[in-house]
Amino acid sequence: MIEQPTTQAELAAYRPNAGIVLFNREGLTWIGKRFQETGPWVWQWPQGGMDAGEDPQEAALRELYEETGIRADQVQVLASIDHWLAYDFPPDILARRKKNWKGQRQRWFAMRFLGSDADFDLKAVPPQEFETFRWAPLNEVPGLIIPWKRPVYEEVAKAFAPFANP
Repeated sequence: MIEQPTTQAELAAYRPNAGIVLFNREGLTWIGKRFQETGPWVWQWPQGGMDAGEDPQEAALRELYEETGIRADQVQVLASIDHWLAYDFPPDILARRKKNWKGQRQRWFAMRFLGSDADFDLKAVPPQEFETFRWAPLNEVPGLIIPWKRPVYEEVAKAFAPFANP
């Protein structure tokens, strides 16, 4: 288990965020290639910032729509991790940030996708987050993730492993 911020003061230094592991009927997970990114670690699950006062599940469903075009009625919420998982931004990312966040704290949700691949619209809400997507086994995804996010992805994959078996 990764060491996590636990006090309100510690958590306040991290941007609130919601993440989604979207499982298809075969138990594979949706991963998107970040728009116009190159390099070995350009894949991730949908995730994004929570608005002030926004419920984590509402934020997850909003982010899912904004990044993939998938609506709430096209998924079944399976489970959530009921505590924050956080990661620190590396120095080069910190230098480019507009706000003074140390990193991100995330609430993660497992969802079952009920539609077909034709339902995805990666341009549904600008700016476009992903340029393409594919389905991947849950246990392979952490190895595709940028190293500084990887410990959180490993925790999420472990928590949601039961959903990888349809």
